[in-house]
Amino acid sequence: MVKRCAWCEGDELYTKYHDTEWGKLVTCDKKMFEFLTLESAQAGLSWITVLRKRENYRKAFAGFDVKKIAKFDDADVSRLLANEGIVRNRLKIHAAISNAKLFMEVQKEFGSFCDYIKTFFPDGVPKINRPKTMADIPASDEISDAIAKDMKKRGFKFFGTTICYAHLQATGYINDHLVGCDFK
Repeated sequence: MVKRCAWCEGDELYTKYHDTEWGKLVTCDKKMFEFLTLESAQAGLSWITVLRKRENYRKAFAGFDVKKIAKFDDADVSRLLANEGIVRNRLKIHAAISNAKLFMEVQKEFGSFCDYIKTFFPDGVPKINRPKTMADIPASDEISDAIAKDMKKRGFKFFGTTICYAHLQATGYINDHLVGCDFK
């Protein structure tokens, strides 16, 4: 019998996400931007809500092509606001477009967004936690605090420390699979 983190049990989409993506190190900027956009859209909602809309986001947001999204205009915003397949929040849509522009600035400065994220980790090495229960997993830590603070200073929106921590978990920079999870 496969052992998994408790949060993913009972929903096939969650289980697949847990088993194939969550906590696996992302080294591709396109995937990093996808998670950044989805995590920002998730603010105030459950992750499963956004996960169920993920394919709609891929179509609506040009396959998460950061260069294309950075060029979105008022017509694109109107199109997105009319799209029932995504979270239709004007502020979050504008944030995704603005964050795309800022994401490219970070890439220019650091070579890649992934390289930027690594600067916050000792020796650029992802952090492996050993939580025994879901209660042992924090909502944020000193690393997510520092990244969120820096990104806010750079102008990123909808990316506070809690969302940042979830982003780091999703992209494998913080491994919070429970002790005993076969995917640790």
